[in-house]
Amino acid sequence: MRNTWEYFSTENIIFGNGAITRLDGALKRLKAKNVFVITDRGVAQAGILAKVTEQLDLHGYQTVVYDKAIPEPPIDSVVEAYEFAKSQMKTDVIIGLGGGSSIDLAKVVALLMEYGGHPTDYFGGENLVPGPIAPLIAIPTTAGTGSEVTSVAVVTDTENDIKVGISDNFLRPAVALLDPELTVGLPPYVTACSGIDALSHAVEAYTAKDFRYIQSKEKLLFQGALPITDALALHAIELIAGNLAVAVQQGSNLEARGNMLLGSLLAGLAFSNAGTALAHALAYPIGGKAKSPHGELTGLLLPYVMKYNTATEQDKMVKIAQAFGIEQGSKTTREYAEAASEAVLQLLKDINLPTKLSEIGVKEEDLESIAEKALPIERLVRNNPRVPNQASLVELLKQAY
Repeated sequence: MRNTWEYFSTENIIFGNGAITRLDGALKRLKAKNVFVITDRGVAQAGILAKVTEQLDLHGYQTVVYDKAIPEPPIDSVVEAYEFAKSQMKTDVIIGLGGGSSIDLAKVVALLMEYGGHPTDYFGGENLVPGPIAPLIAIPTTAGTGSEVTSVAVVTDTENDIKVGISDNFLRPAVALLDPELTVGLPPYVTACSGIDALSHAVEAYTAKDFRYIQSKEKLLFQGALPITDALALHAIELIAGNLAVAVQQGSNLEARGNMLLGSLLAGLAFSNAGTALAHALAYPIGGKAKSPHGELTGLLLPYVMKYNTATEQDKMVKIAQAFGIEQGSKTTREYAEAASEAVLQLLKDINLPTKLSEIGVKEEDLESIAEKALPIERLVRNNPRVPNQASLVELLKQAY
């Protein structure tokens, strides 16, 4: 049994409407003059990039922009961004502006800026980053991945056709700057996918196996549920449960947008220490068969995984049901606990996301191989409060089918 735990966080978090005006102060603390901004074309076209460069120009920073970030950046695009940065100027600070993919790209470029080499040099396990990366400020424009405070960057190994995570606490940005006003233009579908991803992070961090009972002799990046992550994750669930549908249906509702961004942040702070579990493990092999975004996949799987885990996590499932505003009434404790997964299923319907694998192109004959490929994903499976086997996973997938 483990007796000790550690908690890691981003050094500086700036949050609030108009927080972009605090960028100069953050850059001054990092003693920056030359700034390299990594973003994507969509963020540039939406006018969000201009709001950032306006602040940089106002305060006299030398700025170079790379706006070619793409979802789950392929390795060659990481190398291209790094080579472009090196060819332009001596960079003092990198800004990752956008969704999780832009921020992840910025993390890996910041890693290469500091230590050189190739992205593949850092594949193959946790804790392979030699030390602190180049100074990085993350400015999210979606309420979803929590990448602005997490220890992971996901890239695509196109040669082997697989997503790979570089995982190390040194990857956490120096500053996370969150301004809800930058998320107002997000389309409903993107809002829904990113928001349900944040809920998956919060629920899986909260219901992860207790850190004391994770069986591993290694120093783990994802330690299981901790007292701090429980508090952060439960508050994140409350915020997302109360605001996601409103943010999807009323995109200009700044209060709902702000609560979603805060929920995503708290979920990121929770899961980047506790870890995620079975919904994420199953999403990886399904991602190879369906073209759905990552958030849509984890969100679809979440209620079925929650129901599967209710047998071993009744107390926490009851608290999730309460976070959704459900009262016990005449329900037994087990029924009350199962109401949590039903609430998530209803939320998926409310935000117009699929609730069955058959809706996204998965075939019934694929279920056995999906279960087979998910089981060896040890860093996620060991976190699940109910220990899965092939037969029980196939049964879970049949319910989700």
